[in-house]
Amino acid sequence: MANSAQETSSQYASQSPPVRPIPEYHAPAPLQSGVEARSSVDFSPPEIISRRSAALPGVHVETVQVMRYTPFEYGFRAPCHLLIAAELAERYEGETFVEGLPRSALRDFTRKLTFVPAGHDFRGSQRPRALTRTTYIYIDPRGPLADPALRFGEVEFKPRLFFYDRDLWEIALKLKSLVENPTSIYGRYAEALGTLLTHELVRINGDATLNAPVNRGGLACWQQKRVSAYIEEHVADDIQLATFAELARLSPYHFSRSFKRSFGMPPRRYHANRRIERAKQLLANDQLPVTAIALDIGFSDTSTFTAAFHRLTGQTPTRYRRSLD
Repeated sequence: MANSAQETSSQYASQSPPVRPIPEYHAPAPLQSGVEARSSVDFSPPEIISRRSAALPGVHVETVQVMRYTPFEYGFRAPCHLLIAAELAERYEGETFVEGLPRSALRDFTRKLTFVPAGHDFRGSQRPRALTRTTYIYIDPRGPLADPALRFGEVEFKPRLFFYDRDLWEIALKLKSLVENPTSIYGRYAEALGTLLTHELVRINGDATLNAPVNRGGLACWQQKRVSAYIEEHVADDIQLATFAELARLSPYHFSRSFKRSFGMPPRRYHANRRIERAKQLLANDQLPVTAIALDIGFSDTSTFTAAFHRLTGQTPTRYRRSLD
């Protein structure tokens, strides 16, 4: 089963042209009124991107979905801070650059955050291994959300590339939900999230321990990498809790607690989510029957696969495939 998924990924790799070097990025015209003006990460080619956004007081939130397995480039520079939450981000090759930091060629930065301070250059290129899903949060440095006592507009923020912080991650997902469900937006809740975001950004700016994605009481970095890599390699298999615990060299009880603290969910739910993400990758190839995809990722029949896919995405596999056209 896993071999079929690898063959599909190899097929995409062979069809895609080599990624180009990161080009020099030319900044857009300065904003006239903070992040309420049109200000977003530019993509090339733009037609492979699907965008949704919501403008909140002092914060502009945008979700971006890559729709094709096509090499692309991106760039951004503006007088606002940018927080990036990559829900799904895997590439065969490419680089990411944030001014003030070394370039990174990290291939899998799923569940990683990046922070680009106002005025810094952010650009990169990649040949995608998965259809990237990212949330971009543009924060006005002197916007109405910042607590005056915080002096948010005076803070000299440091750039950060591919890190993890549980509190920031949860805020980013909540802001993303406001974009996906516009009817759920109401002023005080959105403002509370924005205010909390500014406090958390100030907190991590003074916390030198956040360079590694380790949480107090969670899994160590090597444990996270080992377990997540094993899940990716055996995504179609029924993995027992004891197997996970052995990989991390912990008891099943302590592993479950530590895993949830590090990844924000129990190991079985994380495994189920990764299985559905693999299904999404395969559904992008309209030559693969849904039944074959279900079997390939470990489901015994199409109906069970459809129910699991709908439970996690709100769509049937067939409807999701149609939405990609």
